[in-house]
Amino acid sequence: MKIAIYGREFNNSVLPFVQDVFDALQHFGIEPLIYDKYYDFIKDKVKLGADVQLFTDHLGLQNNADILISLGGDGTLLDTLALVRKSGTPVIGINFGRLGFLASVNKNEIKIAIEALLNQQFSIDKRSLLNIESKSNLFGEENFALNDITIHRRDNTAMMIIHAYMNDEFVNSYWADGLIIATPTGSTAYSLSCGGPIIFPSAQNFVITPIAPHNLNVRPVIIPDDVNLRFEVEARSTKFLVSCDSRTVTVDRSVKITITKADFYVNLIRLNNESYLTTLRKKLLWGIDTRNY
Repeated sequence: MKIAIYGREFNNSVLPFVQDVFDALQHFGIEPLIYDKYYDFIKDKVKLGADVQLFTDHLGLQNNADILISLGGDGTLLDTLALVRKSGTPVIGINFGRLGFLASVNKNEIKIAIEALLNQQFSIDKRSLLNIESKSNLFGEENFALNDITIHRRDNTAMMIIHAYMNDEFVNSYWADGLIIATPTGSTAYSLSCGGPIIFPSAQNFVITPIAPHNLNVRPVIIPDDVNLRFEVEARSTKFLVSCDSRTVTVDRSVKITITKADFYVNLIRLNNESYLTTLRKKLLWGIDTRNY
C-alpha cells in the first residue's frame, strides 16, 4: 500500500506523535510519499526512513498514493482538498488539534490506525462539496469547499443585506453580519456555532445559516443539494469577504456569487471501530450526564 503524508508546521509538543507516525510506517514496511513543504519542515526534527519520496502538488499525488494521511486538525485535513481534488484518493486525519470532527484518529492510537488501514479495516464516506462561481473567478481552480462557503462583512459594524435566490426564485433578503452555506460535513462547524442544525453526512442537503441576523424570525433553512443558489450583496462598505473553507478573499460588492453542488466527492476514511454517531457523542459530549448510564 502506498501512503502519502500531508501536514502543516507544528510546535514541539506535537513532535513525539509525528515521530510515532513515521515509526509505525517503518514498522509495517511502508515508504511514505511526503508533501515537499512538510518534508522541508520535519526533515531535521523527525527520523525518517532512507527511501523517502516527495510530491509537490495534486499531479504528484494523483495515481501515486492509495491513501493520504493528514497530520493535524480539521483545518489541516481541509487543506488536503487542494491536493486530492477529483482523484478520489481516500483521506484520513490523525488529530493533533482540538475538536477533530474530520481528523478522527486519536494521536495515541496511531499504530493501531495504520495497521487497520493495511488490513482494509475501514469504510469510505463519500462527502459532497460546494462549488462557487463568479465572473471574478474568486478561487481559481480551488473553487470548492467541503465544510462551507461564507459571505461576511469586512471592515465596519454595519450589517450587510444579502439577497438570496434559489433556482432564480427569491428566497429572502438577509440583514445580518453574513451568511453560511454549509454541507452536511460542515453542519458541525461554523454553521453549528451560529445555531444551524446537524445534518447526517449521507443526507442530500445543504443548509443556509445566517450570522447574527437582525430579524430573529430568520432561521437556518435546509435545502436540497441539487439547487442553484445565487447571492447579491448590499452594504455600506464597498468590499466584503467570501470564505471557501479556510481560504478567504476580499470581494467588491458588485460581484454576484453562484453556489452549486460540486461534480465530485471527497472520500473520507472511517475505521471500523468508529461511527458518525459515536463521533457526535464524543466531540459534543452527549450523554455526559451520568443518568444516561
